[in-house]
Amino acid sequence: MPPARRLRLEIVIVLGLSLGASAVYSIVSLVAKLTEERALGDQTVALNPSRSSREWLDFTYQFLDVFFGLFAVALALYLLWQPGVSPFRRIGFDFTRPGRDTASGLLLVAVIGVPGIALYAIGRALGITVAVQTSPADWFWWTVPILVLRALEAALTEEIIVVGYLFTRFRELGVGPWATIVSSALLRGTYHLYQGFGPFLGNALMGVLFGWFYQRWGRTMPLVIAHWILDVVSFVGYPLAVGWWPELFAPPAD
Repeated sequence: MPPARRLRLEIVIVLGLSLGASAVYSIVSLVAKLTEERALGDQTVALNPSRSSREWLDFTYQFLDVFFGLFAVALALYLLWQPGVSPFRRIGFDFTRPGRDTASGLLLVAVIGVPGIALYAIGRALGITVAVQTSPADWFWWTVPILVLRALEAALTEEIIVVGYLFTRFRELGVGPWATIVSSALLRGTYHLYQGFGPFLGNALMGVLFGWFYQRWGRTMPLVIAHWILDVVSFVGYPLAVGWWPELFAPPAD
């Protein structure tokens, strides 16, 4: 099989086992929401719902979700491995520049955080975004650690696969930088469509920004740090957000 064809097939397989499948399910979910009797803005989606009424079983299910979810990341890294070349070094996911990576990640948080909230608020006001419930209703001693791990899983999955892996393979296939950035950004937006059109736009713009910085820096570590922080704040801070701005973050009454 020609190398280019093999790489294209590999990309299809990796995405089919991870975020490509999420994108397809997200499109179906949006169609289902749009065809319901209730308006899109009157619907709710739970990102981290309880999985069982029994506490130990809920914890077990959620921990296993995170654990097995990381195998897609492991697969992408394994496929990027070459004899004598670390896959971590290839995509800049290492600890060689901890201070600079952390500072860059915090800069991205500042640049993305406020506009992201603004886009979500505008989407809710226009009725094109569902109410996103980012943490479960019942909290236990392990809820915060699980939410932190879920945020890390999301950050690793999205940034290593959609940026590090995909950019590397597209470059090897001769795809241009901006075509790669736009393709990656559209994929990022699409697998968030289940939340409505506002999150699609916000995440696509985030994908353009992250892709541009990756082209400049050649490192996924700052992207992972920024994504992890944003999701931790979103997941763990959800109850506070509901208390402070119920009209924006509280789920609609049935």
